[in-house]
Amino acid sequence: MIIKNKKRYILFLTIMFVMIMFLTTFENAVFAQERVIYYGSDPDAVGKVQRNLKDWGYYDYNIDGHFGWRTEEAVKSFQRKHGLTPDGVCGSKTLEALGLSNLISSPAKKTTNRTQTAGGTRSEAYLLAQCINGEARGEPYEGQVAVAAVILNRVKNASFPNSISGVIYQPGAFDAVSDGQIYLEPRQSSIKAANDAMAGWDPSGGAIYYYNPVTSTNQWILSRPIINRIGKHVFCK
Repeated sequence: MIIKNKKRYILFLTIMFVMIMFLTTFENAVFAQERVIYYGSDPDAVGKVQRNLKDWGYYDYNIDGHFGWRTEEAVKSFQRKHGLTPDGVCGSKTLEALGLSNLISSPAKKTTNRTQTAGGTRSEAYLLAQCINGEARGEPYEGQVAVAAVILNRVKNASFPNSISGVIYQPGAFDAVSDGQIYLEPRQSSIKAANDAMAGWDPSGGAIYYYNPVTSTNQWILSRPIINRIGKHVFCK
């Protein structure tokens, strides 16, 4: 009986050891996923990108760890020169060309203090990209940026909540929240559109509303003064 219990105990310890090893490997795999450095990324990583761009003559400004439009344009110039897609974000190929291969699989810093960006926190920058993806996926790129700009314009408007998350999750404000599409992983174009909007580009012309005239039945929104039309969306005051 004692031998039988001992075998069970050894089997239990073996199973626990295997489970611990599996979970450790899985966690390491998750945190070793390829990084993309763009607007709102870790300031230390952005600073390293800026340093190399400056050393090689692509960036003439202060190394401040902030991935703004100047850094984006410098990245695009570097990418064009090196035969890379000039998307203005630092994926694995761009980081490798910059001599920063060590950043490709580096895990994001674990911290309880979220890095602040010009339009909100890093988490809100990602949330903005998710909303763009849910609301304007398939629209022209300019239209995606315009949708993001509407959200940011609302943040600055006293009639709306004063944060990106507050605007997006305001009851009934966005179909993407109502139908759950906001929880989809955003496409790269949505992330870049969030970047461009938070850097100051506003193709909407200062709009705080937009709608699709083909599907909208709300007479109030249809009566708003129109500012611009991009793709399927009408942008208005």
